[in-house]
Amino acid sequence: MFKYIIKKTASWLVVIFLATNIAYLLAATFLDPRSNYVGRNPPLGPEEIGRILTPLGLNPETPLIERWWGWLSNIIFHWDWGTSPLGDPVSAQIAHRALVSAQLLLVATILSVIIGVALGVYTASRQYKAADRFWQGVSIITMNTHVVVASILVVAAGLWINRVTGHRVVYVTGASSLGVEGFFPKLLDMAQHLILPSISLIIISYAGYHMMQRTLLLDNLNADYVRTARAKGLTRAQAIRKHALRTSIIPVATSVAFSVPGIFTGAIMTETIFAWKGMGQYFIETISRNDVNGTTAVAAFGAVMIAFSAILADLVVVALDPRVRVS
Repeated sequence: MFKYIIKKTASWLVVIFLATNIAYLLAATFLDPRSNYVGRNPPLGPEEIGRILTPLGLNPETPLIERWWGWLSNIIFHWDWGTSPLGDPVSAQIAHRALVSAQLLLVATILSVIIGVALGVYTASRQYKAADRFWQGVSIITMNTHVVVASILVVAAGLWINRVTGHRVVYVTGASSLGVEGFFPKLLDMAQHLILPSISLIIISYAGYHMMQRTLLLDNLNADYVRTARAKGLTRAQAIRKHALRTSIIPVATSVAFSVPGIFTGAIMTETIFAWKGMGQYFIETISRNDVNGTTAVAAFGAVMIAFSAILADLVVVALDPRVRVS
């Protein structure tokens, strides 16, 4: 297994290297950092803009191959992903934004998976009964609810709770408060900021896992190995938990693993509504600012997350399916 992981990681490193370089070449070709200086007062001439951008490796007048080599050598020898046209270090931005997104989105994803899988098992074992129809109806509604609508409802509920209690129980915006000291006060402050956006994301995302798990589990309930387990004396609940669920949860686990890249860069609306400075918002900012280095770094981060997801999916399948372990 260890040898397999090393081999898989090496192959993905090659893919990440190629994808990142292609992303840089495309960004350097089609993005124009000079647009950030248009309309300034007093206005800057082309020569002045060139003098600002050339040390940053962002001047379109410099040959592309020269800019590319300077960018690549800085990463290889100094792990420096460059600077934005406005002077922000890209490496620091990526490190900060990724941590902010992780706080918000990993919690929401874990809870969405737990709730979705639990509901899938619960409703599949009660097919066509009142509980099954009720939760299917709820999930269909939430699947068709836009994240903006869910977020507005959650914000309204949070403001109502604060007003009724007379205290700031939950925060509507931001990832943390300034001036909070101590481990437990910081932990409480983080939880108060996490509650509303996490609920918003859970509302729109748990239903997909619920429906997928229910469908897959129903496909396995009448399989021969489940009927054999029942014939040996296991109850229906035991047969589902020990046999049917183990097989049907594999596609769900794989789907969760491959959702990791989207976890970090996909929650643009949620981060905007709740004022979280995460990767999704940073991705939009890099495009709008014609930030070649920032855009490339986001693409590289996405490639790393995809590679991590692919390896994680393989490990999950191995852990859940003994047939794969044997092979």
